Amino acid sequence: MADESALLDRMSELDRALVAAVKGIKLLGVVSWPASVQAQFLSGWQRKSPLFPKVDYAKTDHSTAREALHDIFLAADAKHPLGDYLRRTAQSWIYATELLDAAGTPAITEHSVRLFGRPGDCLPGGTVSNLDAARHFIEIADELGGELDVQDATPRLSAEALRSELQHEIDAFFTHDPVRVELDPDLTAKAAAGPTRIRLRAGASFSIGDHHQLLQHEAFVHTLTALNGRNQPHLKSLALNSPRITATQEGLATFAELMSGAIDIDRLKRISLRIVAIDKALDGADFIDVFRFFLESGQTEADSFASAMRVFRGAPLSGGAAFTKDTVYLHGLLSVHTFFRWALRHGKFALCRNLFAGKMTLRDAIAFEPWFDSHYLAPPAYIPPWVQNAHGLAGSLAFSLFANRIRLDRVAADDLALGV
Repeated sequence: MADESALLDRMSELDRALVAAVKGIKLLGVVSWPASVQAQFLSGWQRKSPLFPKVDYAKTDHSTAREALHDIFLAADAKHPLGDYLRRTAQSWIYATELLDAAGTPAITEHSVRLFGRPGDCLPGGTVSNLDAARHFIEIADELGGELDVQDATPRLSAEALRSELQHEIDAFFTHDPVRVELDPDLTAKAAAGPTRIRLRAGASFSIGDHHQLLQHEAFVHTLTALNGRNQPHLKSLALNSPRITATQEGLATFAELMSGAIDIDRLKRISLRIVAIDKALDGADFIDVFRFFLESGQTEADSFASAMRVFRGAPLSGGAAFTKDTVYLHGLLSVHTFFRWALRHGKFALCRNLFAGKMTLRDAIAFEPWFDSHYLAPPAYIPPWVQNAHGLAGSLAFSLFANRIRLDRVAADDLALGV
């Protein structure tokens, strides 16, 4: 018992060292583009003389952080689940520093794939890939276009109006932690979430659907897991966006949209188009080719630029390289959905709640089970509303488990003709 206590104290010590070592590593902050680049490119596009955007990436010396992370990797016990967690986390941050060193060069692809995967990676439990899934959702969205393409009369929300509404909802939910909703004129994405603030792009307009998606995705997953991670008594790194948790974190956030009814087919199409676009870039398409691909797929010029920018963050714009992070959305969504169904089937529904106790992978949630039971790890202080309704969630997953046994390719219209 004393040996185990000493070992856990050592794990906590290494965890504190890890948090300190990664403090200055800003992966997305370095590879993101300034908002001014969009106006310059679109001006040239509209004059029919588009030029590649000019983006410079800050160079930072990460050698001290890498050395500290390497020491943590070697010191953690690989045979202990918590030591394995620390080793994998430290290694992913090392990979992140190597990616940042390669920003602006074709070598970024290798490091990006190592962290986030690539189009064509197989999904768990099957032979289909994330690229297959992306093409499926795009095809369905296009087929339904004629039926669903009714002019949406729903009024748009200004960024300021959305900020006010979200702030009210967030204040009512995060009762023990202040979370600010702010407008950011330099934000290129529509929204970004941290543990204490959620930023919205100033000047943007938002739909009612955007409102619900941002609340579920940004607030009730990204911010929620960061706050729960901060409340951990021993593993404070569970509050950090470690690169290795990206697929699970984005998958969980997108799954939250799905289970709360906030997602729609257009959202699935946007996510899917990014995966296809990354595949095109890796195959040689340049920035303008990818921008045109999004434009021809129905996006506005501004949205097409933002989407193409995501593909080429940190990568040369001439083709053959890409920042592959956006492959994790569908891969993560389908993996998380599979995890929830697996947990229900095996009577381990508590693992689904534990997944919100910090920022972790699906593998971590399973490996951490004994340490949640022993209270070394704290249960989540905040739980999304759709998870709080455990009976409803279990019912949806139970139905999904059985319905997936029905092969639609074997169903004819006559089979659905019930009655006389």
